[in-house]
Amino acid sequence: MRQPYVLRVHAHLPPGAGAELYPQFLELLETITPTVQALAPDAADAEISGALRFFDRNAHELAQLLRLRAAALLGLRLTIGGGRSRMIAAMAADATAAGAITCIEPADTAVAAFLRPRPIPALYGIGPATAATLTRYGLTTVGQLADTPLLTAQRILGTATGRLLHERANGIDHRPVLRQQPEQSCSAAHDFPRDELDPSRHRQSILHLAEQLGFRMRGEGRVCRRLSLTVRYADRSTTQRNRTLTEATNHTLQLARTAHDLYESLGLQRARVRGFALRAEALGPAEDAHRQLTFDPCDHNARRLEAAADKARNRFGADAVRPASLAGLEAGRGRRVRPPA
Repeated sequence: MRQPYVLRVHAHLPPGAGAELYPQFLELLETITPTVQALAPDAADAEISGALRFFDRNAHELAQLLRLRAAALLGLRLTIGGGRSRMIAAMAADATAAGAITCIEPADTAVAAFLRPRPIPALYGIGPATAATLTRYGLTTVGQLADTPLLTAQRILGTATGRLLHERANGIDHRPVLRQQPEQSCSAAHDFPRDELDPSRHRQSILHLAEQLGFRMRGEGRVCRRLSLTVRYADRSTTQRNRTLTEATNHTLQLARTAHDLYESLGLQRARVRGFALRAEALGPAEDAHRQLTFDPCDHNARRLEAAADKARNRFGADAVRPASLAGLEAGRGRRVRPPA
């Protein structure tokens, strides 16, 4: 069984050109290896063990070839890290100067020489809180955590987290590179003309966004599998909640129910809200979706009304038909629905 080798590739995309250049960047990686996992918005992992034999180059030489092709064909600068696992490749890329290449040999001695001197916050999967906890126990480098007995690490961090980070400190990461493109999504946003405290106006805005997304997806023959609601407050801070749907849908009523559930889970009460953004994620073809049949006549009638309203909107404009509950929402500012990413 061949030893895997992974490149973590960061593309330095020019401002405003990411949506166009990122798919081309992924296509360029696929000219080197078919096993590419997109890490939007500007990176990807590539498993190159087969490509090393095909191109008759070592990892550093193959990374140089990739960097040259990106510069010549796309005008892009790349930062590349390489290692025997996704974790090593990611950490190598993080430790590399912009536009440079760092490839760690797959041998255990080379991996240990790279990992052990690294500070604890540099270990993949450790956030500020976990780093602070380990530092309080005198564990400031990856090597010190690797030398700590597993049971001790588990007492400090918990059973699952302790085992995971102890394995990573010893250079163990079993996650494969999966051939995967970035998830498609679309979003809509609404800004209030002034800070809004009224929960009924909040819910009205969210229904408006669900209407926009549902109309857009139905027109494109798409359904979503996940919703994300972002709330922006008067002090410009934000809160986000996500939920995976029980079934993929583009039905406004289901989108609105889920979005309102996300809103209620925030417990905002009298929060000063500046605006909302609703994002439909994990888009897919509507013909591939399955809908649970129901004997509820309300659901059947709602879908018939929805289809009729869509015909009117397509002929007379998106605002030709609106639910009565959205009366008076014109005072706010809507932002155009973004196309699928």
